[in-house]
Amino acid sequence: MTTPHASAPPRFGLLRLIAVYKIAKVVLLLGATYGVFRLRDASILTRVYHWASTLPSGLEQDVVKRGLAWFSGLSPKRVDQLGSVTFAYATIFAVEGVGLWMRRRWAEWLTIVITASLIPLELWEIFHRPNYSKASVLVANVAIVWYLIIQLQSQSESASDP
Repeated sequence: MTTPHASAPPRFGLLRLIAVYKIAKVVLLLGATYGVFRLRDASILTRVYHWASTLPSGLEQDVVKRGLAWFSGLSPKRVDQLGSVTFAYATIFAVEGVGLWMRRRWAEWLTIVITASLIPLELWEIFHRPNYSKASVLVANVAIVWYLIIQLQSQSESASDP
């Protein structure tokens, strides 16, 4: 006879993996938020332009220059909005990650809702500007949603069994 705890470690291991994925997103988003707010400083923006000009000609330099041109065309209000939205996503992902790490059922539901709600945006982005990294994120997010739904369904079925 097996106890409920006998099956917990593998599931918990996958929940930890998802939690680490979410926390990695938090770190990236916090870095992006910091960068957005730092680039409001004209001297920093000038240094980044100078650094970009030292890159060898090619894709990297082109991407950095296009990004800087786009960013420098934003109004201060738009920059603040961009930083705030990025920080809000980081906060949501942090709540998901910590909740999953702590094995909270609400975190599983929250992760399903938030991650599933972003999938249409990811599909739209891939359709308009496809690349492997976007496809990888989409696949990971679909797998996370699928896994958590299956887990929650199996848990509700086992809870209803006498």
